[in-house]
Amino acid sequence: MTFQQVLDGAEVLAQSGDPGVSSVEYDSRRVRPGCAFVAMRGESSDGNQFIDQAIQAGAIAVITDSAAEKVRPGVAWAVVPNGRRALARVSANFYKKPAERIAITGITGTNGKSTTAFLVESILTAAGRKSALIGTIEYHVAGKVLPAPHTTPEALELNRIFNEALGHGATDAVMEVSSHALAQERVFGVPFDVAVFTNLTRDHLDYHRTMEKYFAAKRLLFDGTVYPAPRVAVINAHDARAEEMAAAARNAGAEIRTFGIGMGDWRAASSVLTPSGATIQLETPAGSACVSSRLAGEVNILNLLAAFTAAHARGVSFSQLAAAIPTLKPVPGRFQPVVAGQPFTVIVDYAHTDDALRNLTALARQMTAASGARVITMFGCGGDRDRTKRPKMGQAAGEGSDFVVVTSDNPRSEDPASIVAEIEPGLQTTGIAYTIEVDRASAIRLALEAAKPGDVVLLAGKGHEKEQILAGRTIPFDDSEVALSILAQLGYREGQ
Repeated sequence: MTFQQVLDGAEVLAQSGDPGVSSVEYDSRRVRPGCAFVAMRGESSDGNQFIDQAIQAGAIAVITDSAAEKVRPGVAWAVVPNGRRALARVSANFYKKPAERIAITGITGTNGKSTTAFLVESILTAAGRKSALIGTIEYHVAGKVLPAPHTTPEALELNRIFNEALGHGATDAVMEVSSHALAQERVFGVPFDVAVFTNLTRDHLDYHRTMEKYFAAKRLLFDGTVYPAPRVAVINAHDARAEEMAAAARNAGAEIRTFGIGMGDWRAASSVLTPSGATIQLETPAGSACVSSRLAGEVNILNLLAAFTAAHARGVSFSQLAAAIPTLKPVPGRFQPVVAGQPFTVIVDYAHTDDALRNLTALARQMTAASGARVITMFGCGGDRDRTKRPKMGQAAGEGSDFVVVTSDNPRSEDPASIVAEIEPGLQTTGIAYTIEVDRASAIRLALEAAKPGDVVLLAGKGHEKEQILAGRTIPFDDSEVALSILAQLGYREGQ
């Protein structure tokens, strides 16, 4: 492919040279001979600083969003006004526009994105479809499970994944679309066939600053102002911003489908929660059915409804949907049981916002309601992230628990004790008993040692994550593995 062909459709201010291009990269460390290097300004670094490094590694063409950069001799050159948009166009061109050849379902919202994405993929698979999955927990491509460095990757990685999936016969791609990715235009030019809005609660204000800006970033997936409007918009009828989101999507030409418990077009008319899931009476424009789900709690009924509605919009029949629901498995790190033969329940969950923590403790409280057993919650708040949610999470944990252990959750560059000090005021308003242990492994031990028969122990915040990010270093850390190890030391082993 020539340089001119790679640039087709991109907004170019100036251009020279037209060599053949064998690859595209924006990370100079991955440049190989024959590469076109996209030098763009990012959130924390400027790729233009690495132009010469890329050329030394073999780049034969440079696409830069800095007019101040001088053309290097012997290298094809293009100046663009927006680096990320250029990356999106160039990536799409290089891989022959794969996003236009695969049907994409995008899911955005504060909570429930990962579970909904996994469920949509599972339903499509049950219906005989091949699909790719891109999200927080992991990526799935052509039967391979890949690590997920970002919830929503840059356009280059997206197009690579779509291209590989198409090569293996995929018809669909399901992806989480984060507010950061939308605001940064990482998915510029991607045509979403179906877009899902799960909810909007407080999170990521370290980046967006206000809830209004946070919502505006989410709305970009629906309103057609930056990205193509979806064909179908699936919206949680319970959310306070549902009507506003639906209006934005409708004005952009999307078909609107709402879902909810006792409300919305696609709804659970009634439901009965059980310790192992729920029985749900579905009422939808496509049909009615009573189904059994293996996903516990009301929040998972909403996730299931979102996935059900989105999958139907992708052409899965109502009968196929109803048949698939009993087979759907819980998602890794989302209300994940840790079982070692102990006489109490241990749950690992990704809940890392006050809303998610309230949902989690409410579900645990439902499980202990008949016996009067206790809910014990261990949690922390991430460092270098939105500080305003820390007391709110403390309050949520205290209101929903009988005993709380406050600990570290990826403190990053911050002092863990300082983070805890900002959690405590909210926790203290509840008057609940709590203790502080900033070492997370020791905190898990305290929570497990405090448990009595019938209690529910919640290990919240990290879910599927396999590491703990500290100041200057990252260490392996898996809540479920640590819990199993401590339970074994306490004399509990599965099967004994």
